Amino acid sequence: MQDTLTLDHPVERLKGAGPKLAEKLQLLGVVSIADLLFHLPYKYQDRTRLMPIASLRLGMAVVIEGEIKAAQVIFGKRRALLCRIQDGSGLLTVRLFHFSHAQQASLKSGHRIRCYGEVRLGPTGLEMIHPEYLARADGQFPPLDNRLTPLYPASEGLNQTRLRSLIDQALAVLARQGGLAEWIPPDWLTPWDLPSLTEAVQTLHHPDSASSTRALLAGEHPAQQRLALEELLAHHLRLMALRQMTQARGAHPIPASTRLAPQLLAALPFALTGAQHRVCQEIGLDLAKPMPMLRLVQGDVGSGKTLVAVMAALQVIESGMQVALMAPTELLAEQHYQNMSLWCGDLGVQVELLLGKTGKKARDGLLDRLEVGTTDLLIGTHALFQKGVDYHNLGLVIIDEQHRFGVQQRLALKEKAVNGSPHQLTMTATPIPRTLAMTAFADMDISVIDELPPGRTPVTTTLISQDRRDAVIRRVNVACEAGKQIYWVCTLIEESEELQAEAAEASANRLTEAIPQRRIGLIHGKLKSPEKSRLMAEFKAGALDILVATTVIEVGVDVPNASVMIIENPERLGLAQLHQLRGRVGRGTAESFCLLMFGQPLSEQGKQRLEVMRNTSDGFVIAEEDLKLRGPGEVLGTRQTGAIGFRVADMARDQHLLALIPELAERLSAEYPSHCQPIVARWLSETDRYAQV
Repeated sequence: MQDTLTLDHPVERLKGAGPKLAEKLQLLGVVSIADLLFHLPYKYQDRTRLMPIASLRLGMAVVIEGEIKAAQVIFGKRRALLCRIQDGSGLLTVRLFHFSHAQQASLKSGHRIRCYGEVRLGPTGLEMIHPEYLARADGQFPPLDNRLTPLYPASEGLNQTRLRSLIDQALAVLARQGGLAEWIPPDWLTPWDLPSLTEAVQTLHHPDSASSTRALLAGEHPAQQRLALEELLAHHLRLMALRQMTQARGAHPIPASTRLAPQLLAALPFALTGAQHRVCQEIGLDLAKPMPMLRLVQGDVGSGKTLVAVMAALQVIESGMQVALMAPTELLAEQHYQNMSLWCGDLGVQVELLLGKTGKKARDGLLDRLEVGTTDLLIGTHALFQKGVDYHNLGLVIIDEQHRFGVQQRLALKEKAVNGSPHQLTMTATPIPRTLAMTAFADMDISVIDELPPGRTPVTTTLISQDRRDAVIRRVNVACEAGKQIYWVCTLIEESEELQAEAAEASANRLTEAIPQRRIGLIHGKLKSPEKSRLMAEFKAGALDILVATTVIEVGVDVPNASVMIIENPERLGLAQLHQLRGRVGRGTAESFCLLMFGQPLSEQGKQRLEVMRNTSDGFVIAEEDLKLRGPGEVLGTRQTGAIGFRVADMARDQHLLALIPELAERLSAEYPSHCQPIVARWLSETDRYAQV
């Protein structure tokens, strides 16, 4: 019966895989036998050689073999069985907290033992805690593995042994079936000297001793590169298909603004930069088409993205349609509302704000105006797409800081359009390296505002040790005396808002004790929105000298008089986040400073990253460095990379492949259109495909 199996059969047809196991495998995205082939190891263990105890270093995962010189149960805080092992080169302790009588009997002085585990430092020297082991009185052990041992992503009730058995059966089916279909023409891969897909899959599950162990462990083996290339291609093709699907729904073409936008430009006390002009033109041309605009505007902190968004909104409003602007926080939504009300107040444009905290009476009135169409521009957070929020004729959706929203939230707002699809404009102040943007946002056109408005002063960045905190506080006091306002930012790795709030409170208390004459405010994630808004308003109005804050002030806060920023423990943050924080100062004409007050000891990578911050204020240079040092999660935001969910590809490691993908996708679509869907189906489950929207 096993001989009749094909890769398309459900996984439960394999030996030892019943319906219950199939359910557990489904949680891992494994439904068919073919899916098992693409359930790939996330790392490898090297059990191919014995290591002398004398050559061990902390953190190594190794196989050792030796004689048990002593074994005893000790009683301390926790009962433990300790075995002292000697191999002629040195001594190591094996520590077991959970053990049976049978185990205790097998681990006797004089017996030989072979262990595999991670080397740690214990009270008596090097240790392994609960290693995998075999103990024999006669010292006869089976031969060592002759290839690396794969470790697979697993779930509760699904261990490595069971997974390896199922994958071996799937590989046997693959061999009988004669290999996997090659949807990328093999001759296209010749320049990169990559193996066939079948060879690549077999190598990754069963790396032979001839394979370069180092390359496999680093993720740089040709077999991994072959699969990474196809996986990146599958994601790109899916985004291209989604773009086509969205645009096929059509959208209301919107002519250029002849009244509102020119009126706003004439009233502004400054002129748009060349980059703002260019991006406004790109958006205007998109809006005039009978298909939905799908455009991402990237602009460094302070480059004037909000004004570009307003110009787009006015074009849509002038044509009689509505605009929704979704911001990630209430603080930022309120700031957008204040700015846009100011800009649009004399134009007869009705701007409204909808937040989770909006009272029932105000909310009901607002929703009525929205539904009949008297509201032109609605600004808010996720409240914009909740049930009961109905638009008269939504023409444009603007999303600020796109990567902070989940897929469902963005979709729900898009579905509010009455006819066709609304035009979509997304903005981010996180500069994204070109190759990464082409992969992560392949369904969008990308505009870059690469010029800062005149009058913006560059921020001088200085590194200083926390040991000099007292000197920093003295400088802060002098700055306050000169009429400057200061941000003091506290960072913590912990996600807990409770702990972050405590750290910020401790810093605020120290400052109050040291310079009691200064007006100090404290803002953190635990405060209710009205309290946050009140503190920000006071700081903006100059009623506070120093604002002590957690990273809640990172996005969009605009206080032109704030010209000094101190960031405690900057080494705990990614470069992208540090760059965002630093962008809160230098927004006026005063000379501005950012002090990065680092903790000791500072790692080599920490030094490298802080030097980047000191040496450049170019967000794109910083983003490229962040990608190298911390990977795409920092650059795009974890939600965005989480949605991408690559199995093999790594956008930091595989940058050389990223540049090839758009051209490869275009060529495949043009020359072999029937090959595109099978590649997508091979790599993306239904859930993953949805997550690409």
